[in-house]
Amino acid sequence: MRADLARPFAALLLTLVFATGTTHAQEPATPPATAGTDVPVDAAAAESADTAPAPGAESAARDLVESRRLARRLQDTSGLSDVSVTVHDGVAALQGVVLAPEDRERAEQVAAQHPGIERVDNGVTLSTRFTDRVATASDLAVDKVTRLLAALPLLLVAIVVVAPAWAFGKWLGRRLGSRIARRNWQAENPFFANLVQQLVQWLVLLGGVLIALDLLGATALVGAVMGSAGVLGLALGFAFKDIAENYVAGVLLSIRRPFAPGESLRIDDTHEGKVAALTSRATVLVTHDGNRLTLPNALVFKSVVLNFSSNPKRRLEFTIPLDVEESIRRVQELALGAIRSIDGVATDPGPSWTVDAYDASGITLRFYAWVDQRQSDIGKVRSEAIHAVRTCLAGAGVRTPRNIQYTTELVEGPPAPTSSAPIADAGGDAADTSVNHDLDEHLAAEQRAHAHETLLPEEATGAAPPPR
Repeated sequence: MRADLARPFAALLLTLVFATGTTHAQEPATPPATAGTDVPVDAAAAESADTAPAPGAESAARDLVESRRLARRLQDTSGLSDVSVTVHDGVAALQGVVLAPEDRERAEQVAAQHPGIERVDNGVTLSTRFTDRVATASDLAVDKVTRLLAALPLLLVAIVVVAPAWAFGKWLGRRLGSRIARRNWQAENPFFANLVQQLVQWLVLLGGVLIALDLLGATALVGAVMGSAGVLGLALGFAFKDIAENYVAGVLLSIRRPFAPGESLRIDDTHEGKVAALTSRATVLVTHDGNRLTLPNALVFKSVVLNFSSNPKRRLEFTIPLDVEESIRRVQELALGAIRSIDGVATDPGPSWTVDAYDASGITLRFYAWVDQRQSDIGKVRSEAIHAVRTCLAGAGVRTPRNIQYTTELVEGPPAPTSSAPIADAGGDAADTSVNHDLDEHLAAEQRAHAHETLLPEEATGAAPPPR
């Protein structure tokens, strides 16, 4: 019995002794363990390898930290309390609702300025709730009224500065405009005087406005307004180039005054009539058949303008054909005598003549005479001169070329005198060579219609005299 119990205890004792001996036998070959632990080095390294964080986990932790920091900055910014943010690899994704577009832009700016943020995806939207919109509008109105009340004293001072500047500019412009116009041109130019007046007035007003804005602390607004005005002026200049060109041409025509109201013009060899008015955009003529002709000022300024009324005396001319066997000297004396007898032909300089053509078919004589347009109409005088010469030559038996036959009222009557004495018309009535006033009513009507916008003075410097 005792032997059976001793055997297990002996086996247990031998097992413990064997295990202990084995351990002590392996200790010299094992490297020293890490201080403070009984775990071998290979086991510690394996454990550290199993517990080290992955690279993605480190980036996620960094993004989490940046998200919290940026979220705190957005929370501390006014109007961005409902905005949330998520940062991932340098990209900030914003979400939430704001009340105003400025708040949405501000949220994007705050996120873009945060260190480490390379790009911002702005998903913030505007609130569409009625109560939020009403509250925003009310706050904006209250803010503007508050600012206006705060700036009211300075605004009154600015008004006090601008009002005298306007009045002073108007007075100074009126004085300088009239004085400059009279000194540079012998007669006062109302349009140029008004132009100078407006320019000086607006320059003085601009100075007053700049001072007022400086008092209000809005000098930055001046630069913005001037820049916008420059761009706007350039755009308008291209858009209204023709209008601006006509306006400038009207200014130059009113200053140079190549014509006056009532004078007879021929423009560019195609347009002819009497001057009714010169407006800021067009020159208005009355044609010889009583129609209104409106020409752009730029066209008139660039074209060749023939002024028939600038000189009181104007020369007329006409031709007379003769047979080759006729005496040129005899015909010349008869024709000049007939021309001198016409009422309206000037004596100084007197009528003249020249041979215009001479060939086998005949002779052509050209006659000239001068007319005072203030006393006679050149068209009437020319007609009467041709009629008188034709009648005189026919009565003297002067032959025309073979293919031309004269017919006169004196063929059936008594022989016409061969001298240069005045020859009366067949009907016995005196010839009418007075100034033609057929267009006077049309001209006066057009002048009255454009009286408020004409740039020419009322006095006509070469026009025909009024009806007598």
